[in-house]
Amino acid sequence: MDDTISHLKTKLLEKEREVADLKRKLNQMEKGNSILMELQEEVTDLSPLKSNATLSNDDIMRYSRQLLLPELAVKGQVALSNTSVLVVGCGGLGCPLAQYLAAAGIGRLGLLDYDVVELSNLHRQVLHTELTQGQSKALSASKAISRLNSTVECVPYHLQLSRENAIQLIRQYDIVADCSDNVPTRYLVNDACVLSGKPLVSASALRMEGQLTVYNYRGGPCYRCLYPKPPSPETVTNCSDGGVLGVVPGIMGCLQALEVLKIASGQVSSFEKKLLMFDGQEGRFRSIRLRPKQAECAVCGETPTVTELQDYEEFCGSAATDKCRRLNLLTKEQRVSVQEYKVILDSSTPHLLLDVRPKVEVDICHLSTSINIPLASLENKKTEDITLLKDKICELKQQMNITSQLQVFVVCKLGNDSQKAVLLLEKMSGLEIEQITTKDITGGLMAWANKIDPSFPQY
Repeated sequence: MDDTISHLKTKLLEKEREVADLKRKLNQMEKGNSILMELQEEVTDLSPLKSNATLSNDDIMRYSRQLLLPELAVKGQVALSNTSVLVVGCGGLGCPLAQYLAAAGIGRLGLLDYDVVELSNLHRQVLHTELTQGQSKALSASKAISRLNSTVECVPYHLQLSRENAIQLIRQYDIVADCSDNVPTRYLVNDACVLSGKPLVSASALRMEGQLTVYNYRGGPCYRCLYPKPPSPETVTNCSDGGVLGVVPGIMGCLQALEVLKIASGQVSSFEKKLLMFDGQEGRFRSIRLRPKQAECAVCGETPTVTELQDYEEFCGSAATDKCRRLNLLTKEQRVSVQEYKVILDSSTPHLLLDVRPKVEVDICHLSTSINIPLASLENKKTEDITLLKDKICELKQQMNITSQLQVFVVCKLGNDSQKAVLLLEKMSGLEIEQITTKDITGGLMAWANKIDPSFPQY
C-alpha cells in the first residue's frame, strides 16, 4: 500500500510540474489578453498530457479560438500536432482539405498527386495559382501550406499511387483521406488502408452533388463491403466529362477535414457507418445508414481473398486517372484527323458537320459550319432531332445537287462521343434517315484547337 501511495504521489508531482510549466508559459503572454486568461483557467484543470508534447506561446495564440472549444481543448490540440495525414489527390477536394488541416495544426501532411497544375483547375483547386501552372500539384500545394502554417511538416509526393508503393506510403500515416477522382484509385486506397489498419475518410464531388463517408474505422465497413464489384467504365463520369461547380468539392473537402480532425483529436466521427449526400442545387444534406461490415468482404471479411494489392486498372477495366478516357471504337477507315478534315473544309467538298455534344458545351464554343444534335438525342431517337437531321441532309443534297450518299463528319470534344454517334448513324442509314457515309473526327474539337486553330477555345 505504501509503495502504491508513493508511486501516485510521484505521478502527481510530475503532473503538477507539467501544469506549472504551462501556467508559466501562459503568464509570459500579454496580461491584457482575455483569450489567454480563459485558456489559463482551462489549463488549471488539464487532464494529463503526453510528457513530450506541449504548446508553445505561438501555438496557443495561433490556435486560441479552437482551444476554447471543450470538444477539442489543449489535449485535442496536442493530439492534432501528433497526427499525420496522407492526402491522396491535391485537387478540388484535396486543396481545401489540406488547407484546413494545416490551419488546424495537424503535425504532418503527406500530399500526393501525379498531375501538374492547369488553368482549368483553378476554379476549384484553391491552393494553386496562375503562377504555379505547369508545376507539380503536390509541390504547389506544399508551398501554399507552408506559407499558411510553417509549423506543419509537409511532404509532397509527385507520383502516382500504385500497388508497388501504396502500402509503404500509407503505413507512414495515421489517417488517409481519399480525394481521388477515379474508381481504380478508390479500390487501391481502400485495400491498402484495410491491410495497413488505417481509417479512410473518403469524399467525391461531381456537377452539383457530393458524397462523404468514413471507411475501415471502429468496426465500420470498408469500400469493398459496399461495392464488391466495380461499376462498368461506361457508367462512370468524372469532372472532366461531367463538370463540377468549384464550391461543391470545396464544401466536401471541408467536411472531410472536419471528420479527419475529429478522428485525430479523439472524437467520434459522424460518418463511420453513414453516407452523407449533398445536393448543391437544392441546398440540402441528408445521410443514410450504410450496411454493416460484411463477413464475406474480399479484403476485410472473415476469410479475405485480397491479402495483397492487385492490378486495379484491370480489376476496374479503366485507367487510374481523372483525365477523360480515350475510346477506340472505330476502324481507321471510319475516322479522319483534324488535318484531313481541314483539307475537306477548305476544298468546299459537300458534307455535313454534326456536333454531338450537349447544348451546354456547344454554347461554350463550336465550329460555325456545324449543326448540333446531342448524342443522347440519337441514342433515344428523339423525334424532333432526327427530323432535323433528315431535313438537313435532304436540304444539302438538293443544294449541292448530290445524287450519291452525303458525307457526314461527326465531332465532339475529344472524339469519344463522336465514335458512338458514327456507330448509331450507320445503323440508322437507309432506315430512319437517308443513306449517308459517316466518319468521326479524331481528337475532336480539342485536337482542332491544338493542331489547326490555336484561337479556338479549350475547356
